[in-house]
Amino acid sequence: MKTTTLSLILLLIFPVITSAQKINDWRPENRTGVSAETGLLKVWPAAGPTLLWSNLELGKGYSSPSFGANTIYITGLSGSDDVLYALNMDGKIMWKTVMGRAWTGATPDSRATPTIEGSRVYTCSGNGDLACIDGTNGKVIWSYKASELNKGTYGTWGIAEALLIDGDKIYFSPGGPETMTIAINKANGNVIWKSASLNDKPGYASPILVNYAGKKMVVAVSLGHIFGVDTSNGEILWSVAHEQSSDPNLRRFDLIKCTTPLYKDGMVYVTGGYDTGGMMVKIADNGKGATVAWTDPVLDDHHGGVVLVDGYIYGSNWINNNTGNWCCIDWKTGKKMWEQAWMCKGSIISAEGMLYIYEEKNGNVGLVKANPEKFDLISSFKVTQGDAGPFWAHPVIHNGILYLRHTNALMAYNIKAK
Repeated sequence: MKTTTLSLILLLIFPVITSAQKINDWRPENRTGVSAETGLLKVWPAAGPTLLWSNLELGKGYSSPSFGANTIYITGLSGSDDVLYALNMDGKIMWKTVMGRAWTGATPDSRATPTIEGSRVYTCSGNGDLACIDGTNGKVIWSYKASELNKGTYGTWGIAEALLIDGDKIYFSPGGPETMTIAINKANGNVIWKSASLNDKPGYASPILVNYAGKKMVVAVSLGHIFGVDTSNGEILWSVAHEQSSDPNLRRFDLIKCTTPLYKDGMVYVTGGYDTGGMMVKIADNGKGATVAWTDPVLDDHHGGVVLVDGYIYGSNWINNNTGNWCCIDWKTGKKMWEQAWMCKGSIISAEGMLYIYEEKNGNVGLVKANPEKFDLISSFKVTQGDAGPFWAHPVIHNGILYLRHTNALMAYNIKAK
């Protein structure tokens, strides 16, 4: 009886965080960008869906919101710090806390989307500082300067990786001469293992978990590679070079790899901007090694993401930094199905066979039917709130609400069908 009472007291003081708890993070579901939401509008009113609320008091940033129990979490820049904000479901700020050092180079605004599990929030700053934060009050449980302490390197735009949870571990890819990817104990921030190095800088993409050939692997993107790491011990199982165009006019740009890979049935699709193009990688049958199945010059996604819907990949490409087209290619072959100009390039998610596109130049939002035969625009409206700056944050759908961010502003639109 005494043991039972003591156990209950300990649980109240030190709640157990288990892998069975729901995780909410970057591009649900499971980082595919294809939402499991149902019962959504298939056509919007002429002026757009109803705006439920907006918050214009955030620090500037490009991260998307994540969700806990009746709480919205999002990051923003404050001076030289990245800050985690907790909002109630009406968009009011409940608290905010510094989560790490911001990136101080080009485009410093906060960019990494927080990862939520139970009452804990896991964050990554633009400088590669990680933190575990109590989602009920904003207190920092542990912090770890992951890039600095692992000799991590940086591309021009710092770190933009959303932390990936797997059981008792969190994964992060500092890159550099010492390691590509590390596993961290999510309870206390201690390092569990470090992979070998590919002598490459980290990308700006968030990794995915893949189960194939009896192996669980983290698939991550660096500036020059896509690679798979064994989650049990940190062994790099395979890596494939994914390099920039040989055109010297394009090589004046630093490499940019911002797009989370897509996975299905042993195949991994990766793409990057500045004419890097797309590439389908086939993982070897034993999980060790990989080969290139096909390459694609059309869908060189800049940083708006891509989605796989019914056998086709949708996204926008890079023509130059000011424009790009919307595209559809075949998953199996890479064949271009269509390429269509609409406003500008931007970000994309999907739900119920519809595409939600958010162009980055002027904030136009489109509802498009996922159709490999044509760019099938159904409805559109324009976001007008937020300070000056690009519309780079990816949309999120949660409980029938479309969340859109623009610099310091977060808006919530009702897209639930009546």
